[in-house]
Amino acid sequence: MEDYKIVDLYWERSEDAIVETRHKYERMLSGISYSLLNSQEDADECVNDTYLRAWNQMPTDRPIYLGAYLSKIIRALSISRFRSQHRQKRGGFENLCSELDECIPDSCSIEEQYQSGRLTEIINRFLGELEEEKRVIFVRRYFFSDPVDVIAKRLGISVSKVKTSLHRTREELRRVLGEEDVTL
Repeated sequence: MEDYKIVDLYWERSEDAIVETRHKYERMLSGISYSLLNSQEDADECVNDTYLRAWNQMPTDRPIYLGAYLSKIIRALSISRFRSQHRQKRGGFENLCSELDECIPDSCSIEEQYQSGRLTEIINRFLGELEEEKRVIFVRRYFFSDPVDVIAKRLGISVSKVKTSLHRTREELRRVLGEEDVTL
């Protein structure tokens, strides 16, 4: 079924909206959530919460791209669940976010710039211009969430060198984003 027809079902408050959404998007949503949580049970709960949130928000929202709309919901729910399950003084997802706080723009402008593709383009260009070792360190840390000591061992370098590289790369990213007039 086409997205606009499924959205119409939500607006009509028909329970078939959930059935059709599940039929078309459950596999994708489950994959997104599982990749963030590494737990099928938690992913399944987030998928069900996504259906509920879509049901509750749809009377005011009328998304054009239902898949993107649902993806945004499941990602936010999964990250929230991950954060609540992994709260630690140091380490985990929270630590990764705090490391990038000073060089990534605030969430409102991130969303606007990401949707326009501008932020993605700037970050991809920035990563493409980095030396290979610096790029690997940065991506292993902030995309794969590898601990610093694991990155050091993988690359055969010291933990200190990894930390220094990450610090300098974050500073460089902050400078590049500033030059591109990305709101920090």
